[in-house]
Amino acid sequence: MRVKTKARTVFVCAECGADTPKWAGQCPACARWNTLKERTEAPARAAAGRRLTDFSSAVAPLTNLPAIPLSRRPCGLGEFDRVLGGGLVPGSLVLLGGPPGIGKSTLILQAADRWAKPDFRVLYVSGEESPEQVRGRAARVGVDNPSLLFVAETDLGRVIEMVKDLRPGAVVVDSVQTMVKDDLPGAAGSVAQIRECAAEFVHVAKSSGTGVFLLGHVTKDGDLAGPRVLEHMVDTVLYFETERQDVHRLLRAVKNRFGPTNEIGVFEMTGRGLAEVDNPSALFLGARDGAAPTGTAVLAALEGTRPLLAEVQALVARTLFGAPRRQVSGVDYNRAVLLIAVLDRRCGYHLESQDVYVKAAGGIDLREPAADLALCAAVASAALDRPVPGGVVWLGEVGLGGELRPVPQVSERLAEAAKLGFTRAIVPRAGGLRATPAGLSVTAATTLDEALRAGGLASQ
Repeated sequence: MRVKTKARTVFVCAECGADTPKWAGQCPACARWNTLKERTEAPARAAAGRRLTDFSSAVAPLTNLPAIPLSRRPCGLGEFDRVLGGGLVPGSLVLLGGPPGIGKSTLILQAADRWAKPDFRVLYVSGEESPEQVRGRAARVGVDNPSLLFVAETDLGRVIEMVKDLRPGAVVVDSVQTMVKDDLPGAAGSVAQIRECAAEFVHVAKSSGTGVFLLGHVTKDGDLAGPRVLEHMVDTVLYFETERQDVHRLLRAVKNRFGPTNEIGVFEMTGRGLAEVDNPSALFLGARDGAAPTGTAVLAALEGTRPLLAEVQALVARTLFGAPRRQVSGVDYNRAVLLIAVLDRRCGYHLESQDVYVKAAGGIDLREPAADLALCAAVASAALDRPVPGGVVWLGEVGLGGELRPVPQVSERLAEAAKLGFTRAIVPRAGGLRATPAGLSVTAATTLDEALRAGGLASQ
């Protein structure tokens, strides 16, 4: 609540300039008579909060502004550079979140080690772990770089002073929830502290051109802890994801002012830290020998700018209770229910008395409409107890009328399928395919029923 300050009325002596809050016939300072004059003083304005940036310019047409290409500094970890959009942009602020123990500190330590050079020092600020703990992790992952500086500190003021004195190329703060600004009330991790500390780092990054990485915790719902404004203040937001007890980690960009969003990087946790997965499609597909198992279909998904081959699995079983059950994992529940209804109504599959279970293999999260056709093929295969022919990839969006709709970047998706040895693709007829990859036969279909028949999954 803002408190309004009233104007102040004083009486000033015209001879000596002394003031008094009350009128008197004689000045209390110089003892002269009838010299006090009334004066109203305007209230002092409250000091404005510190601005996030110092940007200021004259009004000009946008076309007249100089176009300066972004300079990026890759660290050498290809998967991490991919998610950042090609590398670290000077003056950018990156927020990296993830559940405890997933490897946030390990990943950023490995990246900082590769960035650190004599002409580009990196300052690692730890507010959670002691120097001995960080040194032990560095020894395990093989980090030994004199240009990588370390300090254990939680006082925001001291950290800012270190950045101004050392002028590093990049700063890592592990984590933002441990930083404390002395002139603010509240404990570390409170909403006010997180917001103001992040604002200070934004100002430092933009004014000095230093790249800043803020590591953050997540809540039990998977969201970044702290105020939502934290994600709006930074330039890039990265999430570290994994299935429980899985050695593989997915690094996903959900916001990036300097590159594509929804880009992913795939890592594997090893005894020497996080290692890049060069072929994520093989990870999500698993071992495939000959014909695909019953109830399994492969699609060419698109994660950011990267095409990935993924596997959709389905199981159809007789309902033991009154209402049939629909259970999904890794795909949108409501969309799966709609597609099962389309199969039942438009293609003659009688699933009204069948339980249907659908799963995206490998822990990938399939949310794009291009997965519709593969999901329908997997359910149809499970319902017929008939395996999908080997070497077939399914691609397309399915409408409620049973029609197939085109999806973007078909050529790039099919090129990935051909690279992994697939020999046939079933796609929408109006798919916008520019060129057919060598060794891949493409079958175009107009409706879902036509596509299933082309794949040997006709209901009759």
